[in-house]
Amino acid sequence: MVTEFDYVIVGGGTAGSVIAARLSENPDVSVAVIEAGPDDRPYDEVLKLKRWLELLESDFDYKYTTQIQPRGNSHIVHSRAKVLGGCSSHNTMIWFKPLPGDWDDWASKGATGWEGAGMEQYYARLPNKHQIVPEQDRDPILPDWIESAVAATGVQRSPDWNAQPFGDGAGFLDVAYDPATGIRSSASVSYLHPIMDTRGNLHVICDTRALHIGLENGHARSVRCEGPDGPVTYRASQEVVLCAGAIDSPRLLLLSGIGPADDLRELNIDVQHDLPGVGGEILDHPESIIMWELKKPLGPQTAMGADCALFVNRLKADDRPDLMYHTYQLPFTFNTERLGYPVPENVICMTPNIPRTKSRGSLWLLSKNPDIKPAIDFGYFTDADGYDEQTIVDGLEIAREVAATGPFKEWIKKEVAPGPKITSRKDLSTYGRAAHHTVYHPLGGCKIGALDDPTTVVGPDLKVKGIDGLRVADGAIFPALTTVNPVVGVLMIGEKCADLIRSGR
Repeated sequence: MVTEFDYVIVGGGTAGSVIAARLSENPDVSVAVIEAGPDDRPYDEVLKLKRWLELLESDFDYKYTTQIQPRGNSHIVHSRAKVLGGCSSHNTMIWFKPLPGDWDDWASKGATGWEGAGMEQYYARLPNKHQIVPEQDRDPILPDWIESAVAATGVQRSPDWNAQPFGDGAGFLDVAYDPATGIRSSASVSYLHPIMDTRGNLHVICDTRALHIGLENGHARSVRCEGPDGPVTYRASQEVVLCAGAIDSPRLLLLSGIGPADDLRELNIDVQHDLPGVGGEILDHPESIIMWELKKPLGPQTAMGADCALFVNRLKADDRPDLMYHTYQLPFTFNTERLGYPVPENVICMTPNIPRTKSRGSLWLLSKNPDIKPAIDFGYFTDADGYDEQTIVDGLEIAREVAATGPFKEWIKKEVAPGPKITSRKDLSTYGRAAHHTVYHPLGGCKIGALDDPTTVVGPDLKVKGIDGLRVADGAIFPALTTVNPVVGVLMIGEKCADLIRSGR
């Protein structure tokens, strides 16, 4: 068995799949991808986009929990994918190019070279198949919902979210899937499946968990793993590229003795490199929910059950939206049921979320044992000025305005949650925070930025500060949330990382 390669990529997820495919385009370079989960190709429930809800809290899910949230929901299970393709094999494949201002935010925080204008080239390279939800997958309620959203909020109708940067809008989503087959256009489907069995210098090693990154004279050289046949160590002659995601990338660094030295010593972990920023500034898109019972059933037509979106720019602080909604043509009721609300047979939901939260969290180890999950505190609704809380309240109020506007209002029998008795902003806040969920977008923990910033983990070249031959390239590097769903941004990170490596930077 070959155990030494030029590049060892830890994590065959959204970014890892991209980097593996791009680096292995050079036949003289050997590349290994270590993925803890299974190959996705045999599993219809993974490949078929409409079946994404079946993956939550399944064997394909790490099922992370959060620390007690005094101002939020402490019961959320944070789904992270344990399968080739990572969260692009697990999510709804909603396809948004990050807004230029989102990348510009990164550059302003010290990620020089990541400005919006320069990132356009990486979007152009993405091979994923995507399109606006086609007519065959459009439920009749949704055009009426869009018409009411436009009328109630004054936003523009958005026929193509990715044609140009937008400040608001309502419309059908762009989704990465094949409408003819229902197959998602995940990172693994788009980048790895066409080459896995034909490119001899690419080794995709599934069902193998990385446990420790080894340094030799300050250079990352090895990855100790647990595979199907027992312990195995893979060596990298050039670089180790960590792409395990926003929870598992900082987690693996900490387990490897790379992180805040005092915290590591408390757990009797040998310190390889003191790096205080590891595990810091964990981010997420929290959302709440408003649900209505409908007068009649919805049809079977859907791409993935949440086919439309609404963006609103309430405060006009800049040209980007500051409030987003997904609309669910299904009972997305994890949290309302827990609060005692019924689940009618025929429902539709709007889920207001905060595109750029001000609250920040952190992640830390509870044990040196890799089988013990880390502690994760998202710090929901803890920002000092209450911006996040007020955004959710505004979101619930605006959703009610949409529901009171025809033609959408003609579909509605009654509001189920929060219900007509909850009307004050104080009560809406209490409900909105108690019923809030995650949009499944945990990010951060290995923040990108200036080398002299003590909170950063990687520089603009994605190299871990103070260590040779080790980069992080995935959702963990986000120093700030993107306004939109992050999967396309993570694919672009993979493309840029491959460029940096191939150019010797």
